Amino acid sequence: MKKILMATALGLLSGAVVTTQVAAPLLAQENDGSSSVYEQLDLFGDIFERVRAQYVEDVDTKKLIESAINGMLTSLDPHSSYLSPDDAENMQVQTRGEFGGLGIEVTQEDGFVKVVSPMDGTPADQAGIEAGDFITHVDGESVLGLTLNEAVDLMRGPVGSEIVITVVREGTAEPFDVSIIRDTIKLTAVRARTERDAVVLRVTTFNDQTYANLESGLAEQIEALGGMDKVSGVVLDLRNNPGGLLTQAIKVSDAFLDKGEIVSTRGREVADGERFNATPGDLAGGKPIVVLINGGSASASEIVAGALQDHRRAIVVGTKSFGKGSVQTVMPLRGGGAMRLTTSRYFTPSGRSIQALGVSPDIVVAQPRRTAEAEGEEAQRERPTRSEAQLRGRLNNDSLTEDELKQIEEERERAEEIARLREEDYQLAYAVDILRGLSVMGNAAK
Repeated sequence: MKKILMATALGLLSGAVVTTQVAAPLLAQENDGSSSVYEQLDLFGDIFERVRAQYVEDVDTKKLIESAINGMLTSLDPHSSYLSPDDAENMQVQTRGEFGGLGIEVTQEDGFVKVVSPMDGTPADQAGIEAGDFITHVDGESVLGLTLNEAVDLMRGPVGSEIVITVVREGTAEPFDVSIIRDTIKLTAVRARTERDAVVLRVTTFNDQTYANLESGLAEQIEALGGMDKVSGVVLDLRNNPGGLLTQAIKVSDAFLDKGEIVSTRGREVADGERFNATPGDLAGGKPIVVLINGGSASASEIVAGALQDHRRAIVVGTKSFGKGSVQTVMPLRGGGAMRLTTSRYFTPSGRSIQALGVSPDIVVAQPRRTAEAEGEEAQRERPTRSEAQLRGRLNNDSLTEDELKQIEEERERAEEIARLREEDYQLAYAVDILRGLSVMGNAAK
């Protein structure tokens, strides 16, 4: 198994041991430190033997050691952990884009499982799970006190089986239960479509397929609109995207940048730092770009949003992102297991770290929740209204040609389409409006 650099919200970390050349006085201190380490390891061995010999029940020594290793790693930060051989295999399958489960990316906070984001079209998404939800119980069993891996294992099960999770949500007074049917999760990394004359690229994850899906999807939509001249711009929708492969985040950023730094990583040693730069070529042909983010946009998503924002290549719209500014390396271990280790922090081109801060949008636009009152107002708007055109004996408008009348009708239909989109997805409609405005301004300046 090769080392894999991950920039994802569900990661786990451990520290690295580095040997360096130092002056003589420090060598003595280092030797003293080594002696102390060996004493602690002897203590661990002593405790292990006593547990194995004297615990009230027989223990599985393999499981005991794995738990000890995982406890060491998870004590470092929420994104470090030991992966058993099965977990390591599952992680590799997920990066290829198909796996079984509920379809949520999770982390751990205050002892509970916190949803980073539900994945589009998955059972969790369809059941109404939202970014920021806390899962407190699984089938009535509390997850408090469990490690993240143990909690995730509790949520796994055969495809087609039912699971009931108890959710605590901000703004909701009482916890509530959600029933979900487990299914095979097939992730489409990028979904491309058009809204009016804008190309919308919905990026759900950063796996092996992401850049290839984005490149082909964008080309298809440009062709469908009749060429780049007919395109007002691109909406890159990174909402509820929990991250994934660092290499893919770099490729997606590079797709819209001609030059300059995309991201830099800085590890424990200065020499371990890396810088990744853009190469010539812009898939959007210089057209305006709007990046959509929210609290479920994490890690690799934040790398892309931060790079395009710092280079003023895109307007970032939405709400503050998750704020995961570290990169994990998955290292293979003997026996088929692996260790997810936080090896560096990443920085945007301007040198800012988004760790625990997130990417702040240029324009803050919250997604309004649907309420009964709002639905009533929508129904009121949909009632038929009377206009001059419906009056008997009205005067005809003969000042316009048939082509002009046709153009007015097409513009009216486009306006009605964007109004419908605003009801379905306010943030996306806002992004499309921005591109339309920029396109009009650009044409007027020519």
